[in-house]
Amino acid sequence: MADLPASVRVALWSTAALAGRVDLDAVPRRAMPDLDHVDGLVPQLALWRDLGERLVLVALPRPGDLTTMPRGSAELRDAATQAEEMVYVTGLGGALVPDIRPFGPEGDQGWEARWTAYDADPVPQHVVQQLSLPDVELQLRRDVGALTAELGSAPGRPLSGHGLEDAVRERVDASWGLPDGLPPRAVRVIELAGAISDLARAGLDHRLHSVDASSTVQREQILRQLHDRATHALVSATNVGALHLAGWR
Repeated sequence: MADLPASVRVALWSTAALAGRVDLDAVPRRAMPDLDHVDGLVPQLALWRDLGERLVLVALPRPGDLTTMPRGSAELRDAATQAEEMVYVTGLGGALVPDIRPFGPEGDQGWEARWTAYDADPVPQHVVQQLSLPDVELQLRRDVGALTAELGSAPGRPLSGHGLEDAVRERVDASWGLPDGLPPRAVRVIELAGAISDLARAGLDHRLHSVDASSTVQREQILRQLHDRATHALVSATNVGALHLAGWR
């Protein structure tokens, strides 16, 4: 099954904890159940709570596209684009970026996430509140329809648009470990966008490349567009869900 970026689940479970829905110490276990060790997350969440923050949002930046993240230092931009994920608070400003890697001796390794805090600019409340989940879902479905049609007609295709849509339907049937209290539409868009993003990334695997270089480039361009559109929808749906958990909607 596809998996959501850790920061998506951390944003939602952290907001649930700041709203008193779950214990703050339970966030690492709820958000990242497959990791053996998590460091740096709970102390920063506790600090944000004590400073009055009640909403934790997600960003999924990448080199060349920082539009989902708040303004911050060069160190924040470098860390966030390398990790391709982060969470942040809007009131006083501040961000956490994970470094997820294996640890331990060869043959007996586990996985850990070390979260590092960075300064970030505050985000005006109206910028957050203007997100419209119906618009996000409609645009995502339009993008998926158009891009999978292009993918299905692309030459030299090991992964057709039809096959991608079938795989998405299979993957969104399972639970993704999200907190209770999210609007059904938010859950639907998070699952759909997460699955599409994951499958588009899988389709870029070099082992699926065509022997025809021009066909490979054409398919890669379509899949990258699909991944980018799904990633932006995933960020928006997650942040709308966090607004509901925080009681802002």
